[in-house]
Amino acid sequence: MRAMVLERPGERLQMREWPDCAPGPGEVRLAVSACGVCRTDLHVVDGELPEPKLPLVPGHEIVGRIDALGSGVTGLRIGERVGVPWLGATDGTCPYCLSGRENLCDRPLFTGYTRDGGYATQAIADARYIFPLGEAGDDAALAPLLCAGLIGWRSLVMAGEARTLGLYGFGAAAHVIAQVARWQGRRVFAFVRPGDESGMAFALRLGVVWAGGSDQSAPEPLDAAIIFAPVGALVPAALKAVRKGGRVVCAGIHMSDIPAFPYRLLWEERQVVSVANLTRQDGAGFFRVVAEAKPVTDVTTYPLASANDALDDLRAGRLNGAAVLLP
Repeated sequence: MRAMVLERPGERLQMREWPDCAPGPGEVRLAVSACGVCRTDLHVVDGELPEPKLPLVPGHEIVGRIDALGSGVTGLRIGERVGVPWLGATDGTCPYCLSGRENLCDRPLFTGYTRDGGYATQAIADARYIFPLGEAGDDAALAPLLCAGLIGWRSLVMAGEARTLGLYGFGAAAHVIAQVARWQGRRVFAFVRPGDESGMAFALRLGVVWAGGSDQSAPEPLDAAIIFAPVGALVPAALKAVRKGGRVVCAGIHMSDIPAFPYRLLWEERQVVSVANLTRQDGAGFFRVVAEAKPVTDVTTYPLASANDALDDLRAGRLNGAAVLLP
């Protein structure tokens, strides 16, 4: 197998040739057909998330076909197309798992962070934590749904019944969830990097009612806001934009420090909440919605050997939509 490997955080990925891997008990092996490039991959590669497995194959938006089954695996078949998300395994015994909050598990494994991921021609996954994808849809178009879509969905659910919704950072997650929110009948406002005319036009093409820079005020009070950009300074900006009783959802796994802000921005029962990881129930619910809402992912594809170029483009903000590697 071939894989793009992180030897040390802060360094470029290196192409490596490895022997084919074999699935262990309860695992499956996939022939990877597509793997999305997520901002969380950037946080891992750039050393912003602590203690990754090293050396590491990044990537946690994996689409592939099962080509080997480990012992004890049932309900899956060779050749079936499946998706592998960020949550790679949980212990199933901690208080969080036992109370239906496996996203907060005390001893989890994360794909492309604490276990090898999908920047490769093959990947191993725990059979309990993958999603059957069926045969509808293109592999590359489906890949961003495995994290950008799933985390976006969990964030949208946490935003509650907001009818006016602001999305700060209009990348892979926001461009999917904007379509889902519109399908639900919500009015969506997009906040992009100041001066990013291309990003504003992209958001407007997807049907948002307004698009502007994140340094601009919302044209009307928002019921809720979701922050996808890893920029702590957007938290007080979003609090200022939401009405009384509004909620600000921080969707990323990493964010720069939130600056001090006056209590009056939080007063009147405004809330700031974070989203951590996902549950398998999130996935089941999201893919049911996808089948009805049919969001279209805008993807830019790269060959596996160009993973560093994809990460560079994401880091520099040169992408609209999502980047996807095609092994």
